[in-house]
Amino acid sequence: MSTQVVLPQQSESAIAISLIQKTITQTINDLIGKLPDPQLLTISERLWIIARYSSVLEGNFIYWMTATLIATKSEAARPIILDNLYEETRDAHPHMMRKFAIAAHAFPTDYDALAVHVDLTSMRLFLGRLSGVQSLLTMAFFEGFIQKFMPFLASLAAAEGSMEMEYTDVHGVCDIAHTEGLYRALENEMSVNPLGNDANIFEGANCLRTLIDRIVYYRPEVATPSH
Repeated sequence: MSTQVVLPQQSESAIAISLIQKTITQTINDLIGKLPDPQLLTISERLWIIARYSSVLEGNFIYWMTATLIATKSEAARPIILDNLYEETRDAHPHMMRKFAIAAHAFPTDYDALAVHVDLTSMRLFLGRLSGVQSLLTMAFFEGFIQKFMPFLASLAAAEGSMEMEYTDVHGVCDIAHTEGLYRALENEMSVNPLGNDANIFEGANCLRTLIDRIVYYRPEVATPSH
């Protein structure tokens, strides 16, 4: 179900940050626009989505942002990433994620982790290449997506009777500023550590979009005992 984002055929230095933002915003809107109606999903389908999302986010978001920090060369960009990491750590965002999943009766199991294993591994390997520009764009995309995904995620949990919404409430607000900051960081990084002309600046966003599709749309052929 994944649709790839294609880099315009021109050097990275000629790509305006506004064009990049427009492309990513459209990609996010496409993803949000095709989300299923939570009321039309089965209980298992709602719980699978929460569990797979939690399996990816709880143990990987701070790791991915740290990889982005390591990859970034711009001295102006690094404090922006550090502020993001500081907030994630200080406010224990992984703990918020875990509380959310547990309250919705959707704590991830080995089945949920294995369902996303291949696409999650692709993301880890991509970020391990330590490309500052690509990593920053990928995380800006992810922050922007998360912010708009929160109402859907909250509705899945609410349909299961959960009232624990700290995670979705916080990330429906803070990720707006995080996204804006990462685009500023991206612009700074592009000026001092430009991407090669033969590289696709959207490569990480494409990997991430494939992972998001796996989280939302994968259905096991055989019912699992996970939820």
